[in-house]
Amino acid sequence: MIEVRNLHKKFGTVTAVDDVSFRAADGVVTGLLGPNGAGKTTTLRMLTTLVAPDRGEALIDGLSVAGDPVEARRRIGVLPDARGLYPRLTAREHIQYAGELHGLPRRSLTARIDALIERLDMRAIENRRAEGFSHGERVKVALARALVHEPRNVMLDEPTNGLDVMSTRAVRDLVRRLRDEGKCVLFSSHVMQEVSALCDRIVIIARGRVLAEGTPDEIRARAGNDNLEEAFVAVIGSDQGLVQ
Repeated sequence: MIEVRNLHKKFGTVTAVDDVSFRAADGVVTGLLGPNGAGKTTTLRMLTTLVAPDRGEALIDGLSVAGDPVEARRRIGVLPDARGLYPRLTAREHIQYAGELHGLPRRSLTARIDALIERLDMRAIENRRAEGFSHGERVKVALARALVHEPRNVMLDEPTNGLDVMSTRAVRDLVRRLRDEGKCVLFSSHVMQEVSALCDRIVIIARGRVLAEGTPDEIRARAGNDNLEEAFVAVIGSDQGLVQ
């Protein structure tokens, strides 16, 4: 489970995240939905220990991210907005490197890598260097790297951005499988179709603040509109939001 309590972050005079609070439960897909620049990525970076909050607290399975960042990182798998592959490493080497950084034993790591390559349909690229990979191939490698240590909490920053139809379907299927396995899945997006297709709960962020939180049906009901996209527009156009 992931819990965020009054996170606040400024960069110079710009407030990127303004007292954001929400919970993402196990066995649930929770979407951070908001326009570009809403504060979604900054929130994820604080959760993943890359950025320190000015105030507030982030918890992973009840563990303070600031208090024990090393253990917090063991409990999460992260697909960042920048995929960050090494051009001269193969797909398999990327996954192995990530597993070794997490201290996985060689025998179990090899089996885990084989399973991920099969699960993400990476046989054609497993021994190719990342230089020259398509965008979809790069996302698959980054996903496998994030999942190699079998984390209970998975954070995905716009995982289908720039993907073709088939790659998008594969990522959606993976997210659903992770949820069905009881994992906590938190992902950021500004694509309404993505949120509608995947999310059990939605946290709407705009201007660095949480404006609404709940199931898709609850968001639609509070906005008074049966169309989720129209409900979203109504929420982000409101100064007060619909948080309850």
